[in-house]
Amino acid sequence: MRRGAVLWVALARLVGCAVADNAVDRMTVQLDGPRMVLSGEITSRTPAHFIAALNENPQVEVIVPFDMAGSVDEMAVYRMGDAIRTRGLDTHLTAQSEIYSGAVNLFLAGNRRTIEQGAIVGVHSWADGFGEGSSYPRKAREHQGNVAYTREMLGSDAFYWFTLQAAPSDGIHEMTAAEIARFGLLTGPVLN
Repeated sequence: MRRGAVLWVALARLVGCAVADNAVDRMTVQLDGPRMVLSGEITSRTPAHFIAALNENPQVEVIVPFDMAGSVDEMAVYRMGDAIRTRGLDTHLTAQSEIYSGAVNLFLAGNRRTIEQGAIVGVHSWADGFGEGSSYPRKAREHQGNVAYTREMLGSDAFYWFTLQAAPSDGIHEMTAAEIARFGLLTGPVLN
């Protein structure tokens, strides 16, 4: 097989894996009275599952991202975030919560956002196969969705620009309490 053909086969397999990876919902939902605890990873299938669970449980007032690696579909995060914000739900991180990447964006959707001391909030840049998010000019269309979502949820896009510089797409930066406060992720103080 020619070298170019081998590269195309490898790329097709990689893209096929990414599509298959996104086709399965890997988030679990657990109810705890007025709290809905989320764990896993957000895929393109997750919003339908999440919204159905909200519809079936009108007593839910607080979304608790618990152990979430992030997302493989940012549009899915936006749909879930919109559902949280539209319904006036709060988000809360327990002392044992660990959220990363797209799960942090989901947390931003809470009407009230609270964090217990000890929670881990990890952020990084994104990559699209052509480069890191931080390598695109600020006016590039690649930023538009994230900028709009962050502004809608926090009233400013400063947090989004911070995430691009905090760590590369294959790394992670665990935010400090000072950074969490600086970018307005909370609507009140860190809870002890």
